[in-house]
Amino acid sequence: MRISRKALLNTFLAGTACAYLVGMGVLAGFAVSAKDLPDPKKLWERNRPVSVQIVDRNGRDVLIRGAAAERPVDLDKLPFHIPVTFLATEDERFRNHIGVDPRAMLRALWQNIRAGRYVQGGSTLTQQLTKNIFLTPEKTLSRKAQEMMLSIWLERDFTKDELLEMYLSRIYFGSGAWGLESASLRYFDKPAAELSLAEAAMLSGLLNSPSRSNPVASFERATKRQHVILDSMDAQGLLGENIAAAAKAEPLTIHSPKDTEGAQYFVDWIWADLEDRIGVPTQDIIVQTTLDIDAQAAGQAALTAHLDPERGASQGAIISLDGTGGVRTLVGGLDYGQSQFNRVSQAIRQPGSAFKPFVYLTALRAGKSPWDTALDAPVTIEDWTPENFTEKHLGQITLHKALASSINTVAVSLGEDVGRDAVVATARQLGMDGLKPYRSLALGAQGQTPLTMAEAYLPFANWGTKREAYGILSISTSDGTPLYDRVPPKGAVVLNAQELADMNYMLTQAVERGTGRRARVDGHMIAGKTGTTNDFRDAWFVGYAPDRVTAVWVGNDENTEMENVTGGSLPAMIFKDAMTAQLKDAPEARLPVATEPDWARKNAQLQNLLDRLENRLP
Repeated sequence: MRISRKALLNTFLAGTACAYLVGMGVLAGFAVSAKDLPDPKKLWERNRPVSVQIVDRNGRDVLIRGAAAERPVDLDKLPFHIPVTFLATEDERFRNHIGVDPRAMLRALWQNIRAGRYVQGGSTLTQQLTKNIFLTPEKTLSRKAQEMMLSIWLERDFTKDELLEMYLSRIYFGSGAWGLESASLRYFDKPAAELSLAEAAMLSGLLNSPSRSNPVASFERATKRQHVILDSMDAQGLLGENIAAAAKAEPLTIHSPKDTEGAQYFVDWIWADLEDRIGVPTQDIIVQTTLDIDAQAAGQAALTAHLDPERGASQGAIISLDGTGGVRTLVGGLDYGQSQFNRVSQAIRQPGSAFKPFVYLTALRAGKSPWDTALDAPVTIEDWTPENFTEKHLGQITLHKALASSINTVAVSLGEDVGRDAVVATARQLGMDGLKPYRSLALGAQGQTPLTMAEAYLPFANWGTKREAYGILSISTSDGTPLYDRVPPKGAVVLNAQELADMNYMLTQAVERGTGRRARVDGHMIAGKTGTTNDFRDAWFVGYAPDRVTAVWVGNDENTEMENVTGGSLPAMIFKDAMTAQLKDAPEARLPVATEPDWARKNAQLQNLLDRLENRLP
């Protein structure tokens, strides 16, 4: 079919009119956005470092963490691989665009459509600089239009090298470090000019998630991100043969701050939560936390006093929670200055017999009583025969005595009787996720962090309510303007009154007459359970008083053996010292504890009589 010249003309005119209207609409949108453009003079303003004052639950100073001032970067003084690394990571077409990169934007849009979610951004390095200096992080079309206009303006008035210098001088690298120079000193204790390729790649990897991916928060996560960046540079043809592999193999040492107070572990732990609440601090703020500085000092002192390198016990961790889940003490290791690895929240170690209370709780839910008896005798599951620590067997024994004495065979038999899946469900209800119904489940052979163990024991101490640990009570500006106040969530009740009383009876017996005797605190009711893993690689004591739980782990970062260090030795002693300090001014309070029923008392009397008669027989 032949189209007339008039129809073609009309179509052309209509298309031109539509394009004109769309163009005018875009220009009108940009004009509206331009009305509120920030003053470009801000480009030359120095970002004043902010002060973050951390105070404890009683308002006493814990420490002040100040964001380091950004220091200007001079590209001429940096080795060639540093700008190459950052451009390869953030904007590989930086030298060729005008401040915005349509190709990158379309590529990011396509990737996001394919993934069905946001996985990639199309912002140029200049846009990131613009947002960092001029704009708020809000995600609106108006702000995006302002970002694009300002980026094009910057590209017109500054050279590419000047823009890259400004970017590297002002970008945030986490842990309070603004700018490449500050970050280099913070993480590697050297000026940026001395950074190796491996170190530069690790720093560039922090930019997309500076709070969670920095090597203080997680060296493993930072290393994985570093490897991704080196592989990307290799794929872009920026590195010579085997250069990426050599950089990956380079050992990196993360610099320890001069301040070695144990409270630094706690501050590192709450920092991500702080930034989730208010973003990266941009003004002086005061953070009131749940920490108790006296309890913190006592916990650090207890760890220092009782760790015994001569017995192979070189590291430890302590976490104390109040009844609401507020962290009173968090000691993530012997010396923060030597190692910032937080063993409270990051060390996943087998809890051993400290897991057994959840097996016994499952048995109670299946109808058992602390005064029911079980047979302590060899038990075999498939080709596995677990042994007791003493390598002896006691025959018929009550459940509360079996738990107090940490009898392995009884715990395994109970786990099989009630079903491993039921034990997994009980542990999950109290806060331990990811457990598998393996045959060794009852003996605590699956790793947990001390933080998770403390949270799981908390319902025994606070009348049956599950709570998650937290560290921030409020955040305000230095002049008192509130920025955040914690609203306590309603906790789930996970133990009924009978379960609570029965478990408290058994776990107080474990301290009074069982393996946890060294954890007793004069004048206070204490309950808890020891834990010791194979070859003495891990030793635990997790215990509690009313509305107070403390978990202690002792071991080695290399998972090497200790010399006869059990949960009832060093961990119980550390627990006693830490809890004695915490409870010294607290009134004596009692846990709800079950009383021995008449039938159990009569059965025990009869058993004692039979034992005496048996001893008299020839």
